[in-house]
Amino acid sequence: MNALRALLFDKDGTLVDFDRTWGPAAGEVIRRIANGNADHIARLQDVSHFLPDEDRFLPTSPLLAGSSAEYGPLWAEILGRTPDRAFLTEIDVLFREEGRRFITPIGTPKQAFTRLRAAGFELGIASNDAEANTRLQAELLGLTGLLSGVYGYDSGHGAKPGPGMIEAFCRDSGLAPHQVALIGDTHHDLVAAKAAGANAILVRSGPAAVDPFANEADLIIDDVDALADLLTQAREAVTS
Repeated sequence: MNALRALLFDKDGTLVDFDRTWGPAAGEVIRRIANGNADHIARLQDVSHFLPDEDRFLPTSPLLAGSSAEYGPLWAEILGRTPDRAFLTEIDVLFREEGRRFITPIGTPKQAFTRLRAAGFELGIASNDAEANTRLQAELLGLTGLLSGVYGYDSGHGAKPGPGMIEAFCRDSGLAPHQVALIGDTHHDLVAAKAAGANAILVRSGPAAVDPFANEADLIIDDVDALADLLTQAREAVTS
């Protein structure tokens, strides 16, 4: 990890509070895409492992780490729709609209990113959300000008746990995988990092526990603010 020059962040559960953002957003998206049909709403909530009375997902939800390309076919079957690109885009647009209303950061990501950039790290985001949604939320968090790359499941590099987004970031930044760390809150993030030959840093800020696979990570830490403290202090110690 001493060779680290760039940090690639997952978004949901890492930068954005998953339950506070996507819980209420998902409730609205489900109601809208079901056109208010009570049976469809209940079935969509069930297949999504969503608790409507609490506006949150169970840790087993396919939406926690998966993209709309993964859970979209489940929704399409309930709604009698075809799970084509148009349907997935409709889901993504609805989540973009509702996510904008409810976005809640974890800690202070803008301050953390500002400190990390000042310490010399290249920064990026790799999310299983759509790229347009990821860019919008990065803008809302004040991160856009601090980023060297933004990747979503539909950016042409595949979704996590595949390594494509990390490999694209390495190519775009001119860095080797061992100089890059992926920071995330799910096993998908860890597997993607390892598959790309990058470092894997787990944060405990997501909606599901990371303890079952924590021993596979290169580092585990509470959240992005704590990571900024650790890495900036390490850089200062080296240069002092």
